[in-house]
Amino acid sequence: MTRTIKVVIGALAVLVLALAACVVVMYANLRWIREGEAAGREALATARTVAPDMLSYDHETIEEDLARGRGYTTGELTRNYTDLARTLVPDVKKERTVRQASVVAAAVESAEPDRVEIVLFVNTMTARIVPGDVEPRQQVTRDRARFTMVKSGSRWLVAELSTLLGSVPSE
Repeated sequence: MTRTIKVVIGALAVLVLALAACVVVMYANLRWIREGEAAGREALATARTVAPDMLSYDHETIEEDLARGRGYTTGELTRNYTDLARTLVPDVKKERTVRQASVVAAAVESAEPDRVEIVLFVNTMTARIVPGDVEPRQQVTRDRARFTMVKSGSRWLVAELSTLLGSVPSE
């Protein structure tokens, strides 16, 4: 064999190995993307289901409502729910507050196989009787929230909850 043929065969071998490596990397990326998409669908469905329980409460059942909401959380958010109970419960009972949240829209902001960020558009109806008032004060607000969902075993749990400021689009 001539030196030129050896160089060509060597170059082709390197090219084949490089292409094989690219295929492996692309396959791994495609698999990661597909797993992220599936995770996004699962976490979105869970977020839509649990958000009303996490964001709603009634003065008559506030402890149970917060315990139920805490059941959908993990990590630091679980501790925050416990702290919230100490500060929120007295005010809710004093003003006989009822807060009912409903998700009107939700979307995946970003998704990885084990972590998904969800943006929720929530309508919230709040009724309270302030001491001294005879009639309840009612307020309906449109809010946005971001849930960071993490996979824990076979469940999706809320690891972070934040409200988003700014105007909410009209329906």
